[in-house]
Amino acid sequence: MPVSASILADSAALRPDLVALRRALHARPEAGFALPRTQRAVLTALASLDLEVTPGPPGFTSIVAILRGARPGPSVLLRADMDALRVTEETGLPFASRTPGLMHACGHDLHTAALVGAAKLLSARRDEIAGSVVFMFEPGEEAGGGAQRLISEGVLSGVEAAYGIHVLPGRAGVFTTRPGSVMAGASSLTVRVLGRSGHGSRPHQAVDPVPAAAQIISALHTYVTRRFPVFDPVALSVTTMQASEIINAIPDEATLGATIRALSPESVEILARELPSLTSGIASAFGCRAETEFRSVYPVTSNAPEAAARALTVLSDLFGPERAVPLEHPIMASESFSAVLNEVPGAFLFLGTTPAGTDPDTAEMNHSPRAVFDDNVLPDQAAALATLALSHLHHP
Repeated sequence: MPVSASILADSAALRPDLVALRRALHARPEAGFALPRTQRAVLTALASLDLEVTPGPPGFTSIVAILRGARPGPSVLLRADMDALRVTEETGLPFASRTPGLMHACGHDLHTAALVGAAKLLSARRDEIAGSVVFMFEPGEEAGGGAQRLISEGVLSGVEAAYGIHVLPGRAGVFTTRPGSVMAGASSLTVRVLGRSGHGSRPHQAVDPVPAAAQIISALHTYVTRRFPVFDPVALSVTTMQASEIINAIPDEATLGATIRALSPESVEILARELPSLTSGIASAFGCRAETEFRSVYPVTSNAPEAAARALTVLSDLFGPERAVPLEHPIMASESFSAVLNEVPGAFLFLGTTPAGTDPDTAEMNHSPRAVFDDNVLPDQAAALATLALSHLHHP
């Protein structure tokens, strides 16, 4: 039987176990860097495999598992993120979250189950592997990213290629990616506007920071549309605003926060340089002072062109060309896997998971409390990860 056919057959046989694991994780989500229940579930699922497993400590519950092939060769990394979001689930699914205020609203439960599946598929093919596979289970992707810590601990030592797959709304079972920028870099902006408090009935005796903050918000939204070309866009959204806690008092200060997404390092450099001057100038015009912090959270997720081309070719051969489709435009969301791709060549892919009967164009997006992912894709997601690794490591 050809390698691709045997992997698809074996992955199909794994479906009940992968779906059960995914739903167990979904029902008991954990957020942040400490995911003890999730870590135990993954370690249990991997226990029967001959892997070199290194679990992270209680405060950082990563798992790094290494499969050594029968012959020497390169090393390929496959990654899944494991953490949930601080979102209250509203799906009504029978396996919906039973942990108040937490939900696997971004599909990391599918990523984790699929990587377990890939480990099983590749372990069964150890004799066909020339090299090693590193399985990286990452906590805290939504909390600032565990990838950078794992990199500092040496997870990329000897790794020559890296792949990850993220579920999104879209036709179920269709994989997409592109060369170069595939996801935006994420930055945050916090502005503290300092004035002088007073009674709401006597604004002339105060220095009101609220109008200054309001003008800053308006200016920020205009700034990005006039400063950056449409072919290298920047998306800025002011998402937090705080001022007085009582309605009849002018506060001493007003604060606002924004999330910013950019598709090039050059844009991030411009933002970091210019936004503090913009906010300070506006605040000064109102007699206020602005304290501004710009912080880069994640860099741009950038695929190596040859890795993106390889991924589409490999998955086209495995599933058919209609299920491995070039992605026309980058996605403005951000990813901690960007840190991995900054160090080694590789590719990040997306997998459509909209359930049958739902229009992918109107399906709830990741991070929604009503986001639903079709876990029937899990066998193919596992097979895709395994086959991408084998494309570097396989020998007859």
